[in-house]
Amino acid sequence: MGFFERYLTVWVGLCIVAGIALGKFAPEVAQSLDAMAISVNGAPVVSVPIAICLFFMMYPIMVKIDFGEVVKAGKAVKPVGLTLFINWAIKPFTMYAIASFFLGSLFLGFIGPEATDLVKMPLGKDMIVGDTYGSGTVVFVDGVKMLEVPLWRSYLAGCILLGIAPCTAMVLVWGYLSKGNDSHTLVMVAINSLTMLLLFGFLGGFLLGVGKLPVPWQALLLSIGVYVALPLVAGYLSRKWIIAAKGETWFKEKFLHFLTPVTITALLVTLVLLFSFKGETISQNPLTILWIAIPLFIQTVVIFALGYALAKFLGLSYENAAPTAMIGASNHFEVAIATSAMLYGLSSGAALATVVGVLIEVPLMLMLVRFCLRTQDWFRAAKA
Repeated sequence: MGFFERYLTVWVGLCIVAGIALGKFAPEVAQSLDAMAISVNGAPVVSVPIAICLFFMMYPIMVKIDFGEVVKAGKAVKPVGLTLFINWAIKPFTMYAIASFFLGSLFLGFIGPEATDLVKMPLGKDMIVGDTYGSGTVVFVDGVKMLEVPLWRSYLAGCILLGIAPCTAMVLVWGYLSKGNDSHTLVMVAINSLTMLLLFGFLGGFLLGVGKLPVPWQALLLSIGVYVALPLVAGYLSRKWIIAAKGETWFKEKFLHFLTPVTITALLVTLVLLFSFKGETISQNPLTILWIAIPLFIQTVVIFALGYALAKFLGLSYENAAPTAMIGASNHFEVAIATSAMLYGLSSGAALATVVGVLIEVPLMLMLVRFCLRTQDWFRAAKA
């Protein structure tokens, strides 16, 4: 890696600090940018500034993909099956178990056994003040019925929403940085997106234990379309046009070389924007963020290690093993944040937990990228 890529973790840290500082000391700028969003059912789903940054983050990756290789990657049963198994049969349940243990037992004394949170009333429920619903009680606050629940359970709900939302956008960056198989990563993004539409609501309703979870179909489709489909179509069409007009040699040696710094630059700008939007929240809740971040950190490392070890056991090549482990470890935090805002409210503990997911995602995934790059030789003898 070059100097810029080698110290990417440092630049990421500086961008996170810059974003938090911007949100803290110039909140009007962050609020104006954050207000530029496409909403579904009153909840902001797609931030226009972040969507633009994500486009420039994803496009250089998408334009490199040879779709002939994508078809071949889709026929690889082992990596596809392993990714689906980890994402849907393992990850949601380990997230529930780990978050429940830390938030409901180990850290409960720090969070406060008696601490409560006010969340939106369950959709479609008509209850009176004093009624109970799960572990919550209906209360009247400022003329509005709210559900008062234990604070730690609200944090747990946010963690669960992260656990049932496997990454379908940023993982393309992690796979690219770890020198994985871009075609395999793209295939798994497509399969995960479709599987998410089928299982997100079912697993969410089961693990949250609050009855049937209303699935934000519009939010899911919109975010997948903007964050994945748009740069994918743009990359495919422009690749086809450029090769036809300039030739494959010019495309690989000139055009792709020009695009090399674009992905990482867009990633850093995205971080400044993301953390400027949540700078005030983060600065006001430093210890709370720590209690939530620890189980999220452990969950991510456990799932990555499981995926990486099973990939080695199944004889996958490094190019397939790295993105397979990355896809399981990372989360689709945009959908998790939008869903928590719809179900529980923007000021809820659940929404805060999903924001913490953003806070630790990038530095942690970059750490795992570095680990993958240093362990490529583990897979040299593996079959492709």
